[in-house]
Amino acid sequence: MNIYEHDKYPWLMTEKEFIRQAIESNKVVFGICLGAQLIADVLGGKVHRNDHREIGWFPVKLTDEGVASRIFGVLPDSFVAIHWHGDTFEIPPGAMRMAKSAGCKNQAFMKGKAIGLQFHLESSVDSIDHLIQNCVDELTDGRFVQSPKELLSHLDRFQELKALMELFLDNMETVFGQ
Repeated sequence: MNIYEHDKYPWLMTEKEFIRQAIESNKVVFGICLGAQLIADVLGGKVHRNDHREIGWFPVKLTDEGVASRIFGVLPDSFVAIHWHGDTFEIPPGAMRMAKSAGCKNQAFMKGKAIGLQFHLESSVDSIDHLIQNCVDELTDGRFVQSPKELLSHLDRFQELKALMELFLDNMETVFGQ
């Protein structure tokens, strides 16, 4: 689904209003993929088709701002994450771009306590298997689209993703819990 498909998914309007209220209340708001796109939209960042569909295991690189960030700085400067998206976001006004990749220039942003990740650290073998089963039509030829076999051939990477996600979330709790 895409964040602009209000006719097909009317609950998106309610979700955006909830995100807006949470941000205005100075709550921590964290979104991944569609969630990041929803946050970006609420903050005034345009969401649109990416130049490339990005599905598979690809490197993510922190920007200089990401490396210097109290939140993102706990992550390695470069790491491999899982991706599954065709849309992307523009960095919202006043936000900072925290990460990028060869297939998508805007992989993460932060504005205050609002954080968006285009890439996935929360994925598991089961979640990728379900995506393959339910979204196989998205696995078209492309520079940044891997086959189902490639997507599931790196079982060791899922443990690495989990460790990065735990590190990132623990750090968010430490920084924002102060």
